[in-house]
Amino acid sequence: MYALASALFLLLIVAACSADGLTPPDTLPDLPEGRTWKLAFNDEFDGTALDDSKWQIPEEHVRRDGWWSPKAIRLDGQGNLVISALKDGDRYLDGCVRTRGKFEHAFGYYVARVKLQQQPGHWSAFWLYNDCVGKLGDEGRDGTEIDIYEKPWLDDRVQHALHWDGYGPEHQSEGQVAQVPGVMDGYHTFSLWWKPDEYVFYVDGNETWRTNAGGVCQVPLYLKLSDEIGPWAGDIADAQLPDAFLVDYVRVYDVVEGQ
Repeated sequence: MYALASALFLLLIVAACSADGLTPPDTLPDLPEGRTWKLAFNDEFDGTALDDSKWQIPEEHVRRDGWWSPKAIRLDGQGNLVISALKDGDRYLDGCVRTRGKFEHAFGYYVARVKLQQQPGHWSAFWLYNDCVGKLGDEGRDGTEIDIYEKPWLDDRVQHALHWDGYGPEHQSEGQVAQVPGVMDGYHTFSLWWKPDEYVFYVDGNETWRTNAGGVCQVPLYLKLSDEIGPWAGDIADAQLPDAFLVDYVRVYDVVEGQ
């Protein structure tokens, strides 16, 4: 009887630690007394079809040295979003999913659990964006591209970056390259705590960069998961294709009053 009671107690602890019953649970930053985390958005990528109430796939078009195409996007039926780089005749295809017009949000904790690509010539990314990034005159407060992670290298390096004031002559940016041993193996979480006065980036729950560059964006952005083909990541001709990165889940949490 004691063993049964102990087992039930442990199950209650696990359930309490898993926000909204999600598995695996996220390691969320500590909050001041009287504040707690509340799930605002998530997709666990279960099933065999992308949830179009949450995500939009851009129509096929040229993107850098390849084409973004819906052909590169699928769910594998095992709980993963798969974004591939592949050869299609004389073209290279990859793709993007985004929450534009479906979930646009400011502040909170953003996390994706990802298994990275393994071949050169293309890179995966989890980022926040909106057209307001092109606004000028108030630094990044009126719009910032926030790259939670970019992975052009097949080694332990992970890049975080911010871009604001458009992409022309007034463009401004700041970034950080973090060393994360073993990041190319298995699944890892890439996260951002976007506060009103600061950005804090994490890999596997460990802080990797803290900054307020650009003055911190104050307007809603939408989520993007994408793959890009270009020389920053090496020569795509050297890649054994198809190659892909997998996304186990995406979640967004807000800070709210409560215990």
